[in-house]
Amino acid sequence: MSRRRQLYEGKAKILYEGPEPGTIIQYFKDDATAFNAQKKGTINGKGVINNRISEHVFLRLAHIGIPTHFIRRLNMREQLVRQVEIIPLEVVVRNVAAGSISKRLGIEEGEPLPHTLIEYYLKSDELQDPMVAEEHIACFGWATNEEMQDISAMAIRVNDFMSGMFAAIDIRLIDFKLEFGRIWDGDYSRVILADEISPDNCRLWDMTSGEKLDKDRFRRDLGGEEEAYQEVARRLGILNDADTGPGEVFDLSAHRSKLRTGPKPKK
Repeated sequence: MSRRRQLYEGKAKILYEGPEPGTIIQYFKDDATAFNAQKKGTINGKGVINNRISEHVFLRLAHIGIPTHFIRRLNMREQLVRQVEIIPLEVVVRNVAAGSISKRLGIEEGEPLPHTLIEYYLKSDELQDPMVAEEHIACFGWATNEEMQDISAMAIRVNDFMSGMFAAIDIRLIDFKLEFGRIWDGDYSRVILADEISPDNCRLWDMTSGEKLDKDRFRRDLGGEEEAYQEVARRLGILNDADTGPGEVFDLSAHRSKLRTGPKPKK
């Protein structure tokens, strides 16, 4: 990596110059942040798992006609992607009340929303990613009306597909964040899906127990982050016990019991 030119380092990924013009190498870190980087930590192996999960989801989305920046996975932590001009918006798709919307509107967490809700947030760490309306987006030229139509249509389609994909493995898709970018052909551009899709930017709850299988385990000091990410990958069929060592099957009940009782005394 020392021979590559680093283009950008974010909270969860590093971007390097790609081998060909118009490409970028995206490296997944183990760093974990929450609350606009006010809380920082590490989830061991997170980058490896997120690389695999994001590859899996992006390939399946491509099969249903969603244009994405993904080209191919290079190794355990890196993937080759198309270089895009990132639209400075975080697009949050919500199916169930959780996180900030529960706090803002006083809705009990876990309450299904009357219909899928799309929210937009300005990408700005300095401003703590404030929520914005479509009128703000149009006024300040962050995206055109045509681009917003494409973004909202793709967001709904991604939600429909992923809700079914996760439901098939007994996971409830609560909400998730998407980012989009422009690719140019001369004077013309089109919008494609960029960034990643993983437990870092999705809320995923076990359908039976309601256990959280995402970064909320880190945000809320629940523990078991590594096991939760691994469990999502296992259920998707992209990780087996040989990848992480024997006996690492996710068991949150045992995890909670261990937290309550502490280690067993030695005989």
